[in-house]
Amino acid sequence: MFSSLRVRNYRTYAAGNLVSNLGTWMQRIAQDWLVLVLTDNDPLALGIAAALQFAPTILLSLWAGVLADRLDKRKLLVAVQIGLAACALVLGILDITGLVEVWHVYVLCVAVGVFFAIEVPVRQSFVAEIVGRSQVTNAVALNATGFNLARVIGPAIAGIMIVLIGTGWLFLANAVMTLAVVVGLLVMRPGELHPSPKIPRRKGQLVEGLRYVRKRPDIIVVMVLVFFVSTFGMTFFVTLAVVAAKVFGRDADGYGLLSTALAIGTLCGALLAARRARPRTRVLLGSAFAFGVLEVTVGLMPTYTTFAIALIPVGIALMTFMTTANSTVQLAVAPEMRGRVMGLYMLVFLGGNPIGAPMVGWMAAEWGPRSPIYVGGAVAALTAVVCGIVLVRRGGVKLPVRKWGRQHVLRRDRPGLPVK
Repeated sequence: MFSSLRVRNYRTYAAGNLVSNLGTWMQRIAQDWLVLVLTDNDPLALGIAAALQFAPTILLSLWAGVLADRLDKRKLLVAVQIGLAACALVLGILDITGLVEVWHVYVLCVAVGVFFAIEVPVRQSFVAEIVGRSQVTNAVALNATGFNLARVIGPAIAGIMIVLIGTGWLFLANAVMTLAVVVGLLVMRPGELHPSPKIPRRKGQLVEGLRYVRKRPDIIVVMVLVFFVSTFGMTFFVTLAVVAAKVFGRDADGYGLLSTALAIGTLCGALLAARRARPRTRVLLGSAFAFGVLEVTVGLMPTYTTFAIALIPVGIALMTFMTTANSTVQLAVAPEMRGRVMGLYMLVFLGGNPIGAPMVGWMAAEWGPRSPIYVGGAVAALTAVVCGIVLVRRGGVKLPVRKWGRQHVLRRDRPGLPVK
């Protein structure tokens, strides 16, 4: 389960990343609550803030993938993390001094979005360079484990600290904690990395990456599934604060505990994913379908306690899906194309948020806070079914059947031929 931690470079990176993620989740909860305070609990404003933070992904993630294939990923990540720390510092100062207005938050959401648009595809493709191809699946799962461990702890701390000292100090704390990953990157041993071949600068490299994916229908199906699940299924997170405040009458600590319950599930899902040697198509489709069904179930929960408990299996299914999709794409592509393909992957994973987040905010305002949960879950489950049908027809999924009392596997591309 923890085999990637045998690699020294990965240990230093993972330790710094864990501290940084803890600060990120504290800031995310504080930022959501600050927007609600500044706008008198307007869910649409919350959706706008989320959309502005993710909008730069549409414009920059593909180019970030090109940069990842051209430049030293480690140095690029150091520069981006320093920029993220500066954004947190500015927002913290504005909040503590009482000068903050909602448009300040919006502007800084755009700035953070620009840095994230560059950072995420570079970081995703850098994982393989840290641990090597044989450990990619495990390292991706352990990254998700650290991310969700911080997600368990961060929101709970943030909810309590907001009540005690306000939101501003949490932004300043994140500015300091973000520097931990910078230290982790700087103390790595470059000679122990597994760098992908650097591509020389020339025209048409972005288009080249898109053409590569166009010729890979297996990757296209995964990306279509990721787009619909992330755009419609995962954006219900935006309304958790509204559900906590308007449906269950809870304060910031109640919102933080809902986020923590979801994170407990995603942490368990990440740990389970770390035990799998390779990603499997059945796991990808099954987890996406289970996530959709469980999300609808969450929306039906009548009390705060049952709602929070139901978020745990949702988190397990979601993290199983996310780690499987990420590993599937990383292992399927050529090393020299990994940055550009992961740039496209992050575009479809995050690029729908500028559409989904305002839509979720609008649905919560017009149809009630629970409505985005019902709609998102239904879309995720339906997309999993459609993608599964497509893969079966293309022969990409093996179907277990029973014949003469023994179990065989029939491949749709070679009917009648049992495969061990």
